[in-house]
Amino acid sequence: MTDILPTTDLCDRYADQLQIAEPLFGDFGGRLAFAGPISTVKCFEDNSLVRAALEEPGEGRVLVVDGGASDRCALLGDNLAQLAIDNNWGGVVVYGCIRDSADIGEMDVAVKALATHPLKSNKRDLGDRDVLVRFAGVAFRPGAWICGDADGMVLAAKELSL
Repeated sequence: MTDILPTTDLCDRYADQLQIAEPLFGDFGGRLAFAGPISTVKCFEDNSLVRAALEEPGEGRVLVVDGGASDRCALLGDNLAQLAIDNNWGGVVVYGCIRDSADIGEMDVAVKALATHPLKSNKRDLGDRDVLVRFAGVAFRPGAWICGDADGMVLAAKELSL
C-alpha cells in the first residue's frame, strides 16, 4: 500500500512543485486520507462511467469524478463506494454530490465531495474516461499523483516522498 503523507508536510517541502486544490470538498468516507495515481471520469448527472471505473481493479488509484458541480443528483452511493473498497481504489473525489452518506461514513474508503443529494443519477453511459479535468483551481491529469487528507488535496506530477 502507498504511504499516505500529510498534505501539510508535502506543502512545506514541495510547495513550488504542487497544485493545491481549493477547499471546496467535504470528507464523507470512513477514511480521511488517500494517495495514488489519478484516474478520471468526466460526466454530468450520469454515473454509468463511475460504476464502470470502480468495477475495474483500482490498484491504489484515486478516481477523480468531474460531475460539473451538479447539485441535482448524486454520482456515488454506498454500492459504488463498496466497489471502490472491493477493487482496491485508493479513494474517490467527486466534483458533485454523493448519497448514502451515513453508510459511506462507516466504510473503509476515502470520499471527498461537494455535498450530498438523495436522488440517484441517470444511467445513459455518457461521459469520458481518463481525460484531463479541471476544477477547484487545479488540473487533474490521469497518471499524476494526488494526496488528500482532512487538510485538503495536493497534486504532483509524480509520487513524492519526505
